[in-house]
Amino acid sequence: MNRKWIVAALLSSALSFPAFAQDSAPADEENGEEAIVVTAARTVLPPNALPLTIDIIGKDSLDQQIAISGSITDAVSSLTPSFSPTRQKLSGAGETLRGRSPLYAINGIPQSTPLRDGSRDGFTIDGFFIDRVELIYGSNALQGIGGTGGIVNQVTVGAPREEGLSGRALLQGTADNGFSKDGIGGKIAGLVQYRAGRFDATVGAAFEKRGAFYDGQGRRIGLNLTQGETQDSNTLSLFARLGYELSDSARLDLIASRFELKGDGDYIALAGNRVTGVPTSAVRGNPPGESAQNRTESVALSLTDTDLGGGNFVSQIFFNRSRDTFGGEVAVQATFQDPALAPVGTLFDQSQNRSRKLGAKVSYERGLPGFEDLTLTIGFDALVDRTEQALIATGRVWVPPSDFRSLAPFGQANLKLFDGLVRLAGGVRWENVQIKIDDFRTLASTTFVACSATVTTNCGVSTYGGVDVADGKPKFDDLLINGGVIVEPWDGIRAYASYAEGFTVPDIGRITRAVKDTGIDIDNFLDISPIVSNNREIGLEVKRGPLDASATYFWSSSDKGQLLIARPDRIFDVQRQRVEIEGLEVNLRVALPVDGLKLGVGYAHIQGKYDSDSANPDGIVDTDLDGTNISPDRLNLNASYNKGPISALVQTQVFLSRAYHGKANPDPRNNFGGYTITDASLRYETGIGGLSLSVQNLFDKFYIDYSSDTRLPTDNLAFFAGRGRTFTLGWDYRF
Repeated sequence: MNRKWIVAALLSSALSFPAFAQDSAPADEENGEEAIVVTAARTVLPPNALPLTIDIIGKDSLDQQIAISGSITDAVSSLTPSFSPTRQKLSGAGETLRGRSPLYAINGIPQSTPLRDGSRDGFTIDGFFIDRVELIYGSNALQGIGGTGGIVNQVTVGAPREEGLSGRALLQGTADNGFSKDGIGGKIAGLVQYRAGRFDATVGAAFEKRGAFYDGQGRRIGLNLTQGETQDSNTLSLFARLGYELSDSARLDLIASRFELKGDGDYIALAGNRVTGVPTSAVRGNPPGESAQNRTESVALSLTDTDLGGGNFVSQIFFNRSRDTFGGEVAVQATFQDPALAPVGTLFDQSQNRSRKLGAKVSYERGLPGFEDLTLTIGFDALVDRTEQALIATGRVWVPPSDFRSLAPFGQANLKLFDGLVRLAGGVRWENVQIKIDDFRTLASTTFVACSATVTTNCGVSTYGGVDVADGKPKFDDLLINGGVIVEPWDGIRAYASYAEGFTVPDIGRITRAVKDTGIDIDNFLDISPIVSNNREIGLEVKRGPLDASATYFWSSSDKGQLLIARPDRIFDVQRQRVEIEGLEVNLRVALPVDGLKLGVGYAHIQGKYDSDSANPDGIVDTDLDGTNISPDRLNLNASYNKGPISALVQTQVFLSRAYHGKANPDPRNNFGGYTITDASLRYETGIGGLSLSVQNLFDKFYIDYSSDTRLPTDNLAFFAGRGRTFTLGWDYRF
């Protein structure tokens, strides 16, 4: 795109607001931006002291969005124009922030499984227990491995402030537009907090039953039995927090959570027809094997001291494990068809990701003695992860047990000059990674080959795979740098420019399980080398009076990026090629003369390209990234009213059409047609709790979701419509 136009737009009056402008959390409104501490940024400095694009979604806004759409991931997507539209499925594969994968974290604990990405990291805790969501945009290494698109850090509810007993309760019901019996869902959740002197405790539970989803034409939406669903499922989320104040500045916290989502298995998929536009649907039936499900358990112990030697000390050790079960389908899983086990076309199997991680983080921050305008931070992160992907019906191993170890010391500095008129920030992080994989043998797989004039023998089936791969312990290290400058000539007006590098590993499980050639040695298999991405951005923000606005232009690149390429059997393989992404985020929010009324506009343009010469890469990006790897352009419009006991919201998301071009001749059937969705929410405080009515897809628009519209153009079992008009009625009470 024309960069002169970008610069002109950046300097124009088309500006944008950060998401925290929408928050109605008391701490935000009473204390203003300076009171916000973005824990994901690893500093106590306020957001305006950092050369980053940072948004904070407060509790009220988050709950409002979850009531509309049903999940934290959907809430973040709805409020963030550069976040891709969600799939409305359990799997978040292909969902990106600024065209790259975000790192989901809970209190800084990574929820991803870096060695074999199950794409379930957006569903690891119920939003009822989340106090706010912190978003840091663009590639960075602030939280270690991952985060090439940014960080989505979910901060759980804090310790109770008042002595004695307090808490919150929630009752909620959901129905489709036709109030179908099987489309009814419900949620019940409760949280109890207790404080006595220096000790406090919080415990809570949330249970949700989701019914079937219906599209804008009243048709039951199809199920992805392999990757998993949020519809037709039950979720149980447990949360506990114990805290003790060691002194006026030091605190010890133990936080534990458990999240489990299970499909009910009441339906089987009914193929649609892409040619005629009929989407995949579902009928009553009993799918084989176990239903797709997700289970995550996490425990973290943290010790903090806000005044240790005049500085801020933060430490944390954590344990996290997950078990992601995928469904199985005989017809399409040719990958599992080993003729030594059963006749081709009859062998059923399903896979399960098993991952556990142990980590530690420690950092110390303070102003330099005698020169307090220079703030220094030093720290060290360690992470050990072990992941495998097993086939649970036949007891085979698809992805061998793989060990990941990361050790990373880091340092940051922030210098305030001319009484805050200018700030300089920068730092380094040395990421030292080792991956260990023992000897393994890939699956022997069979697929179907049509007979032809040239293929007359052995037609019908083709067997491949089943090769031995030597073990290895490849090591990688890199010095990751970041730096930026901020200029704030007047309070509430700032401009910044920054550069930051991110570091992650590709989906090694997809790569190793797809090895077809003999003689591969893990120690020198370059396809598993890490992805080092960089992010450059310039931004301008204005927060004065009724205006809350900003604009950001960004561009990033990675020499060996990660692309998901679809195979005919609906399995996606990884290709390592150069990737370049650039984009513009523009938003505006303004308070009108009518007390309590605000209007907002947001826009994101993202363009990505890759080097399609995979056999002989020349480093020249020549083909557009497709919908599996990048989000569409989007326009967000919203109006909110909040005064007295009444709060209301109407929001519209316009996803703009896109065609894909380039040297690799992308399939035109994957072009995106675009669609527009409008949601609404109304809440009234009764004095004995708040009543809310939320409507997703207010005008009952029928549309094919972005993911389905832009990939697998011949697969009629993966042609899903989006959710039609859906009502949610809720009551919550605080005591």
